[in-house]
Amino acid sequence: MRLDPHPSSTLAEFAAQLHFKDIPEPVVRRIEELLIDWFGSALAGKGARAVEILSDFAQSQGPDQGPSELLIHRRMTSPLMAAMANAAASHVAEQDDVHNGSVFHPATVVFPPALAVAQALGRSGQEFLTACVAGYEVGIRVGEFLGRSHYKVFHTTGTAGTLAAATAVGRLLRLSPELMLNAFGSAGTQSSGLWEFLRDAADSKQLHTAHAAAAGLSAAYLAQGGFTGARHILEGPQGLAAGTSSDADLSKLTDRLGERWTVTETSFKYHAACRHTHPAADALQQVLIANQLQADQVKHVTALVHQAAIDVLGPVVDPQTVHQSKFNMGTVLAMVAVLGRAGLPEFDQNFLAAPVVAFRDKVSMALDPEVDAAYPARWIGKVRVETKDGRILLGRVDEPKGDPGNTLSRSELEDKALRLALYSQAAGESEMLQALQRLWRIAEQPHVGRLLA
Repeated sequence: MRLDPHPSSTLAEFAAQLHFKDIPEPVVRRIEELLIDWFGSALAGKGARAVEILSDFAQSQGPDQGPSELLIHRRMTSPLMAAMANAAASHVAEQDDVHNGSVFHPATVVFPPALAVAQALGRSGQEFLTACVAGYEVGIRVGEFLGRSHYKVFHTTGTAGTLAAATAVGRLLRLSPELMLNAFGSAGTQSSGLWEFLRDAADSKQLHTAHAAAAGLSAAYLAQGGFTGARHILEGPQGLAAGTSSDADLSKLTDRLGERWTVTETSFKYHAACRHTHPAADALQQVLIANQLQADQVKHVTALVHQAAIDVLGPVVDPQTVHQSKFNMGTVLAMVAVLGRAGLPEFDQNFLAAPVVAFRDKVSMALDPEVDAAYPARWIGKVRVETKDGRILLGRVDEPKGDPGNTLSRSELEDKALRLALYSQAAGESEMLQALQRLWRIAEQPHVGRLLA
């Protein structure tokens, strides 16, 4: 296959020239669903310590009044500060979406800056959705391009997310392809986010999304003002891949661009935990239900996983915070086995409860060649359950709940968003239902206004 000699430029041209009429209807419907899902996740961040610190910082730096909505505090501020705060809020509950092939959470770095700028500029709902589709398409392709070696050390949502945010904002600013390329250059040189925070239960994951949204927004506005950026920021000899990847694949950047819509490949998160735990959690639920097993009848569970699950989850051996527990395979499987679900209340109230800890200690992870070979295109879930009476039971799930082939319905997405808002008390039931109805019809709106009163 002949490689594109300048894929950064090709991506910039695609993003700058994408129009609503070019987007197939199923893609429009999917971006609407992803917006609903993100909105609930953003509201769920209210009250989380790390989110409140970042939001307080944003409010201290930004104007007391402005055109853009800081959702969890019902405040209006500048686009930059609203994007930062909303991005932090939407990534803490571990309920925001994920694209399997890129191992990237697009919503949390695309919708916050796009919403903030659309509100500031008075853009239509159609232009807002177009910008979000462009952000997803570019960000996901950058994540796929950077590959598995990148994800081993770098949090792709923080790195590729900066490009995704710049794309969405650049499209709302109506940048030319040349200016969009400059925005890419400035965004790429600011890409950052390291996994080391998991070892210390540090707050960095929320900073990754806040920074990506703000840096991407800044890059697009700077490009509009004439600020130049590296023209080969992705593929250049000292570009993003050269510095952060050993298996970058240039073909991924422009793979069937305009024909393959990666938006439709994006998954919703069912369990309130790191996505790497979901396949095994679904497989364990299958075994427990099929065999009518209770948690205290289980002697040991082996989660058969891909290498990235070991890389990300392995360092968390003794979770000491709620957020850290969501990156511990044993805790997540314990939630499913002991409590029947791994939702936000279950983690908050029980992550250190004696029955949960007891089951957690029965769980181990092992690399499975089939699961690893399929990853990241497919996230297969396999478990081996040993019972106290000596049985060996195997569970397997080829598409975890929330994947495109096993997706959430629109009513399920509404229920999820409502539960998240009520959980954090960021919105009441009636106003949430009204907001959701407006969001389902956002393509009809001449201007993107406030989402909450």
